[in-house]
Amino acid sequence: MKIFTSGSLAYDYIMDFPGKFEDHILPEKIHIINVCFTVNGMTEKFGGTAGNIAYSLSLLGEKPLILATAGKDFDDYETWLRQHNLPTTGIRKIQEEFTAGAYITTDKSDNQITGFNPGAMKYPSLYNFDGIKQEKAIAIIAPGNIEDMISYSRTYKKYSVPYIFDPGQTIPALSGDQMTNMITGSEMLISNDYELELIKKATKLESSDLLKMTKCIITTMGESGSIVYFQGQETKIPSAKAKVLSDPTGAGDAYRAGMIKGMVTGKDLITSAKMGATCASFSVEHHGTQEHKFTQEDFWSRYKTNF
Repeated sequence: MKIFTSGSLAYDYIMDFPGKFEDHILPEKIHIINVCFTVNGMTEKFGGTAGNIAYSLSLLGEKPLILATAGKDFDDYETWLRQHNLPTTGIRKIQEEFTAGAYITTDKSDNQITGFNPGAMKYPSLYNFDGIKQEKAIAIIAPGNIEDMISYSRTYKKYSVPYIFDPGQTIPALSGDQMTNMITGSEMLISNDYELELIKKATKLESSDLLKMTKCIITTMGESGSIVYFQGQETKIPSAKAKVLSDPTGAGDAYRAGMIKGMVTGKDLITSAKMGATCASFSVEHHGTQEHKFTQEDFWSRYKTNF
């Protein structure tokens, strides 16, 4: 089955500051702040919602089509995707821009200062869906270019392609009406518990109202697991146990990948959510959103151990 994964592609530039920000920021001078933090070094990681979801799906044996934009510095990332058998034909390259980048500096107290350059993400990916068949496709609309998110939701409804709506970090940039329109007709609305509250505030709707617009709502809650609201039932899914807890960043994207794998292989929704939890548990064991690895045997062994 064809899997369309729209969202962002980004480089994460991660830096460690060997002190504490609070020792170098004077509260009484915050209105004229001018500071420089000398870091220990910088590591470059591949990221972005579309890239993260596609990567974990590749570990599960799928080849989703990434619908996103990238810039003139995309070569290394493109090579990485191809090494994992991921097609890049849905990625639009904007040669006058850099690929989106997050510049993250973390101090000794785990405080973070981040600068984000949207770069190529300012442009829509403009994928042509001519000839798509709904019985052979599923899609996820993850946070990315706003124009893409709006247009792809319309396209999927036009062609009767089931899609998962995952607004995430773009919630503040979407109006209540835009959010309502994208939720309406979706296969699923997925978010974390904080984001769900933001969605309800923006749309002025409660969960019961949202469930009249979408078939299912999944709410993730980090180490507390997730909740599946479907057909009048509320099912709590515990988190799967990881060997170590290194970095929760990217766990949500891994969850979505595991869940989609279940859906495209005909698993029921609860089993699919458990597969999502299992996939997320591998992600949190590593720093970075595309650093985890597992075999099919590793995956199903952990699934059986937990569920």
